[in-house]
Amino acid sequence: MPTYPTKRVAAAALAAALVILAIFLSLRVSQGSRDRERSELLAFVPPDVTSVVFIDLEQLRASPFLATLYAWAPNPAEDADYTQFVEETGFRYERDLAQVFVAVRNHGPSSSTLALARGRFDRKKMEAYLGRNATPFAQGTQKAFRFVAKPNGREEAMSLAFLSDERIAISDSEKLAQVLGFAEAPSGRAEWQRRFDRLAGSPFFAVLRQDPAVETLLAGQSPQLASFIRQLPWITVAAKPEGDMVRVVAEGETLTDTAASQLRDFLEGIQLLAQSGLDDPELRLRMKPEERDAYVELVKETEIEKIDRSEGKAVRVILPITPQLLKIAKFPRVGAVPDSADPPAPMDQRKPSRQAKPAKSN
Repeated sequence: MPTYPTKRVAAAALAAALVILAIFLSLRVSQGSRDRERSELLAFVPPDVTSVVFIDLEQLRASPFLATLYAWAPNPAEDADYTQFVEETGFRYERDLAQVFVAVRNHGPSSSTLALARGRFDRKKMEAYLGRNATPFAQGTQKAFRFVAKPNGREEAMSLAFLSDERIAISDSEKLAQVLGFAEAPSGRAEWQRRFDRLAGSPFFAVLRQDPAVETLLAGQSPQLASFIRQLPWITVAAKPEGDMVRVVAEGETLTDTAASQLRDFLEGIQLLAQSGLDDPELRLRMKPEERDAYVELVKETEIEKIDRSEGKAVRVILPITPQLLKIAKFPRVGAVPDSADPPAPMDQRKPSRQAKPAKSN
């Protein structure tokens, strides 16, 4: 009988197994570390906030969809201030920012924002830059910096502090330590944490708890939809890339089964209007074939369903955002004036083109 180099085969097999095990463990450790960082950031949610937004940029960068999104979105030239900031600190948010957590407290005329970010910071360079461009002051045991930001052209006083070499906190409150102290208190966090756990794995999500700003925004667009939103104690929106597309899942929680059924029926009615609108002969003549095909695909693939949970009812909408849809959709420009020859329809009429097929009844 021929002899086989069994020892070599066994050694090669063992080496291959060790390589596979090492790769598996490194992936598990990397995922576990990211999940831990995610949980630590989300643990800062203040109990009285009305909206929370979380973005895991590390996870998004690993997705092919990010390249699709960058190709769709405009690529504005960097302004001089940002260029100077990069030169002096070595930090580029599109490369070095890992995770961002934003909590907004909006109660009528009173509002506040807390943002936490994790990333690769050169702390010495960052603090040196801030020392030249902001006012340092003490916040408890921490050194903080006060500076003026101009969101939407308005000047706002902001405070920034390093919580560690990889984590910073920013707030529009001068009492940053007090804000962080409130956020670290465990009371009132259980309701938020339950929804964070439900959204685990999504690199982007937003959780809203009856935020008046959302109601005000929708009231001027679609009073009927705003009326439904007013009845939802919680709304969640999550986006998860799947290859070169992303699936967006929006969910509104209701207090009663009747409210859930009414909301589902309202959204299904919009779906039917979308279907009939896309089949309208006049509209087909006005739309480019590839544009209509993208919207038809959106309508067919979108799902609406009513969810029954032990703690309450909810209505879920799942929207697939494909490269074809982004290709024909224009990036929204703030303050852009629509063409007078083709005025936009009211929101209640435009909404159908963004909705979907009838969902299954429960």
